[in-house]
Amino acid sequence: MDEFDYVIAGAGPAGCVLANRLSADGKATVCILEAGGSDRHPFIKIPAGFVKTLYGDRFVWPFVSEPAASLDGRTVALPQGRVLGGSSSINGMVYNRGQRADFDTWAQMGNRGWGFDDLLPYFKRSERRIGDGNDAFRGRTGELPITDIDWFNPVAEAFLKGAEGLGIPRIADYNAGTQYGAGYFQRYIHNGKRVSAADAFLKPALHRQNVELRTRAQATAIEMDGRRATGIQYRDGSGTGRTVRARREVILSAGTVNSAKLLQISGIGPAALLRDIGAPVKIVLEGVGENLRDHYSVRMTARAKDVKTINEYARWPRLPIEIAKWMLKRPSVLALCPTIAFVHGKSHPSLEESDLRILFTPGSYQDGKVYVLDDYPGMTCGAAQPRPVSTGYVRARTTNPAEAPAVQPNFLAAEEDQRITLAGLRLSRKLLGTPELAGYFHSETLPGMNIDSDDELLDFAKRRGNTGYHLVGTCRMGRKDDARSVVDDELRVIGAEGLRVIDASIMPMLPSANTFASTIAIAEKGADLIRGIKMESAA
Repeated sequence: MDEFDYVIAGAGPAGCVLANRLSADGKATVCILEAGGSDRHPFIKIPAGFVKTLYGDRFVWPFVSEPAASLDGRTVALPQGRVLGGSSSINGMVYNRGQRADFDTWAQMGNRGWGFDDLLPYFKRSERRIGDGNDAFRGRTGELPITDIDWFNPVAEAFLKGAEGLGIPRIADYNAGTQYGAGYFQRYIHNGKRVSAADAFLKPALHRQNVELRTRAQATAIEMDGRRATGIQYRDGSGTGRTVRARREVILSAGTVNSAKLLQISGIGPAALLRDIGAPVKIVLEGVGENLRDHYSVRMTARAKDVKTINEYARWPRLPIEIAKWMLKRPSVLALCPTIAFVHGKSHPSLEESDLRILFTPGSYQDGKVYVLDDYPGMTCGAAQPRPVSTGYVRARTTNPAEAPAVQPNFLAAEEDQRITLAGLRLSRKLLGTPELAGYFHSETLPGMNIDSDDELLDFAKRRGNTGYHLVGTCRMGRKDDARSVVDDELRVIGAEGLRVIDASIMPMLPSANTFASTIAIAEKGADLIRGIKMESAA
């Protein structure tokens, strides 16, 4: 019989960590199923290659949102990783945990053991911080190397000095629980190469006899015996249907879209939806697929002067020099994450913590084209509401596992999100106009200084904004007596046995950060919950 102790659906960040930790004793057997294929491609290993991986369907699930009334009917591409390592193999490689208050809010919502001090040991366990940092907050011996940017550009430095001129302090380490301030991002790039969750966690585990990986294996249903999950049905690379059974637990780590969809087509979800798609109603959980959240980013761009930006270094005649530098493991534009610097700012000075996010890079893309650099020096300043209030949904259309579900984040639907986004655009324009940046600033190219009123800027945001690629929330963690909850605070699917969801979909609220770091911490804690191990809080 094709049977293991644990069967994990999805080899994204969470699944890779789980496969490593659950197999660490050498006794428990683990099978991990990944719908995508190998990550052995230079576009994945070379950080700058991310621009080639986000479109098409070779490395991603090419999800597209439903038309949104809040965006005047626009749809938005929402690609998610479909390759070994999941989105950690195709994303922007920024390592950002978020603020203490993000996770303390989770705990205040009734999730015991999910505050910042509870999660800090898990952040530290996975991390190998290479660089400065307070060891009370940073890990030094984990599998995931976290490094500082080593390629510097005068435009980025002038941007940060301009922020300081506006009274926004330079922050030494934004990953120590407090984010307010400006600085350079940390990233999971080491020796010039991306270090995905597959590189850090899964591949070392595959050397163990008790771990088996199956690629091109798309989960099609959760096998159930009454209310108990007994295995996963999947379709292999040849299209043949197969089943792998779990002696102990089935774990969904398929991502925010696919974990919710897999529950729904397996008969676990809102009763009306299950009936509509023709799925057997096995367990009614009204929250499955609801509470979808994502960051929505709106980019302002400017033409630079008297300086070389990424636009020039990344094309002929300078590109061959950058390639040579990368091969010699020297600082190079090929080893950059797409966003270099940040401002975590405040929409009002009375606030204790930052409530808006500005992302900066000394480079720019052509308007209306997908990651095609401008043919002149440029800079980009993106604004985002880090804790969006707007929520949407993921809903299977049919029980056919090959059919993409309806995905609707409802970007900018909430008035609060519109307010914070506008404040972010105003601050972005102010940052671009500082005296410190004046020597490099030529002119604003998008949206242009003629777009200035709140209504005009909000219209621009609706027309030009894009996903932050940070989808969370569709299998919301919460109290069992809350009808919106899908998993309890031990990540067990409510009403089911032997079934957990462990990935970004369990986040009840979106942290004010990129989601990779918090997803890794969720998986670390989830592995301990499964094994009955209690980690001491940092408090």
